[in-house]
Amino acid sequence: MSQIDEAVRALAGAARTRVAIEPLSSRANGLTAVDAYQIQLGVQATRLAEGRTVRGYKVGLTSGVMQRQLGVSQPDYGYLLDDMFYAEFESIPTIRFLQPRIEPEIAFVLRTALAGPGLTVADAARAVDFTLPALEIIDSRIQDWRIGLVDTIADNASSGAVVLGSHPVALGEIELRLAGVVLRRNAEVVGTGAGGAVLGSPLVALTWLANTLGARGTSLESGHVVLSGSCTAAVPVAAGDSVTATFAGLGSVTAHFAGQPADRSAIEATA
Repeated sequence: MSQIDEAVRALAGAARTRVAIEPLSSRANGLTAVDAYQIQLGVQATRLAEGRTVRGYKVGLTSGVMQRQLGVSQPDYGYLLDDMFYAEFESIPTIRFLQPRIEPEIAFVLRTALAGPGLTVADAARAVDFTLPALEIIDSRIQDWRIGLVDTIADNASSGAVVLGSHPVALGEIELRLAGVVLRRNAEVVGTGAGGAVLGSPLVALTWLANTLGARGTSLESGHVVLSGSCTAAVPVAAGDSVTATFAGLGSVTAHFAGQPADRSAIEATA
């Protein structure tokens, strides 16, 4: 069995059993980013075979801090499946995740397909139907978040789940770069940021994604949801938590996690 096949089996097994694995970068020799995307597609194929469907994509590593931390100069991406979406205020079962964290993001919903490469920001803007405030629950099937670039790409860009806000806003009604956000966990402010933290503008992230997918033979489709990247640092969450992101010009979105609150100090120690 090849290293890629072994990695697909290991990640799919970790997601199924909710038992994290050692970093792929320490388990396999010489894995590249190209290999990691092949692993990501392999895990995706197992989910599609179970009846799941692709409903969109996420862009990760959009901030300079994260890119410098992992030694890269561009973002990465992952897919969003139909069972990854939760309605606002729906009780989210924390048992589904291994080591969840949450991020506030600006989401795009596409009116028309986007097929790169060679697209401009203007092309991307024309394809957008509306924007929504969003919370992405990121998760890692890698032990203790000890991830490098290969690990996070292979692990679907550390994706977990998505909560979309319920107030759509037309693209022309908001200056995305200047849209500030306040992130609150259990009413306490735990992060602030703005859309400009995402590659200078979330539209740049959308354009990069469409061009990158297009170069690999995949297009964004009408109705797809695209998460453009986090506007703040990720914050750990646990059972009983309630998290709200409030965006200037976009409104707010809230995620509730089922169960009793856990020991916060223990959670923060792993962040």
